[in-house]
Amino acid sequence: MARTDRPTRPTTARRALPSLRASTRRAMRPSGPPTDEIPIWTSPDGVDRETSLAVIDLALRAGVAMLSTGAAAADVTATVLMLTRAYGLSAVHVDVTYTSISVSYHRGPYADPITVLRIVRFRVQDYTRLERLRDLIVGLVQDPVTVDEARVRFDAVITAPHPYRRWVVTVAGGVLAAGAAGLLGAGWLIILTSFVTATIAGRAITWLTGAGVSAFFAQCVGAAIPTAVATLVVVAGSLGLDLAQQVSPSLVVASGIVLLLSGLSIVGAAEDALEGYYVTAGARAFEVVVLSLGIAVGISVVLAVGKRLDYPIAITSQTQLIGNLTIQVLCAAIISVSFAVSSFATGRAVVVAALAGALGWLALAGAEALDFGAVAASAIAALLTGFAARLVSRRLGVSALAVTTAAIVPLLPGRMAYEGISAIVTDPDGNGLATGIPTLLQAFGLGLGLAAGVSLGTYFAGLLEAKKQGVRPRPAAGATLPSDPDRDAAASTAPVLSDTGELSAVLDEAAASGDASAPGVSATMGGSAASSASVSDPTA
Repeated sequence: MARTDRPTRPTTARRALPSLRASTRRAMRPSGPPTDEIPIWTSPDGVDRETSLAVIDLALRAGVAMLSTGAAAADVTATVLMLTRAYGLSAVHVDVTYTSISVSYHRGPYADPITVLRIVRFRVQDYTRLERLRDLIVGLVQDPVTVDEARVRFDAVITAPHPYRRWVVTVAGGVLAAGAAGLLGAGWLIILTSFVTATIAGRAITWLTGAGVSAFFAQCVGAAIPTAVATLVVVAGSLGLDLAQQVSPSLVVASGIVLLLSGLSIVGAAEDALEGYYVTAGARAFEVVVLSLGIAVGISVVLAVGKRLDYPIAITSQTQLIGNLTIQVLCAAIISVSFAVSSFATGRAVVVAALAGALGWLALAGAEALDFGAVAASAIAALLTGFAARLVSRRLGVSALAVTTAAIVPLLPGRMAYEGISAIVTDPDGNGLATGIPTLLQAFGLGLGLAAGVSLGTYFAGLLEAKKQGVRPRPAAGATLPSDPDRDAAASTAPVLSDTGELSAVLDEAAASGDASAPGVSATMGGSAASSASVSDPTA
């Protein structure tokens, strides 16, 4: 029999073990569900099928119009989501690529979803129309009207005439090339020749594009025209014409290349990449490569034909900037203004673009004076330009995309691209390849530096605005971040500043001031099921 007269020993060691285990669990494991922004469908939103179709059609048309006129993928996504949210559609998914936009509306587990796809058939830089679309969308989000009335307003914006006549835009392209020639130290005769040549090239590209010719071949023709004019100038000079001997053919070709490079969407590709829209960014970047290759092919064909026919072509690949900094800044402002006009920017945006272009060139000169490399100096200048342009543009009510894109046009490596192409074509059997390919790679690096710099400057300006407004900047779409309980808890009550695109910020400010509950709204980038990030309201 067991003795019962002994005192029982305390079992403190065994009792402390579960307590320690429980404390460890409380310290290491969360007490609530995950707060990541994963789309969760809760209940039907009560919108009938006919209304849903009309709202989705309106949102898709707005998204296609914005993507066609030069908007970034983040702004297009925000447009579609905010419009559908404003009209009561909660569980909406958007897929944006460079050539199409699709919207899927999940109506519940027992109802058929609505999925609509639209193709983007053309792309043009039209910042006035883009700004009008932005104003219309912000107005619809803040004060929704009937879908029929919204469609009428949208059609009025789309069919509104351009702010400038076609001849004004054509002349602006010629002035851009003339400004580039002046930046390279050209005289008045060369500037006039560059103006006339670029005007003819611009009209030829417009006519070819309207006739259905692909952009690659249009670029080839556009690059071949100034090269052919430069070749004729060399031939005329060899025949003893004094007037032709005063014209530098290298400057004529280099200024024409700047005109062709100005139309490439380098900034848009960098913005989409930083925002997480990798397929769209890849498509934009590949388009830049293809169109740049078209420029190289056009120049190479003309130079090769001239050499084959024993014409005395002696186009030097060495071009230098003019030494006067004041003239450099003035030419940079002229180039920015010309590009803004050729992109149909509003008058106020044109003035801001001139100031931003001058600021960017001054920043480039300062960075080079501090012995920064060419790529680093260009990136720093673009960063400062994008930062200042974003802050000033929001205050003045103009498109930041128009200002920043126009401001970096004087910084484009047209002179360096021509030097590389000329070295390869004029001396293919000697040191041409060894000299030309590194020069082209450096030009490509400068382009990437400009695009990354202006995008980072815009992003930092967005962070500063978010801090001033007391809103929380959301990570870029597709970004993977570590989970932070304190951050997630704060996020559940803080309003959200959307993607760094200017329209996204405006739309989220409107949403934060109004009814922003939208459970299950998400965006898919690049058509990849793995690249899905929610943009739903964190309080849902």
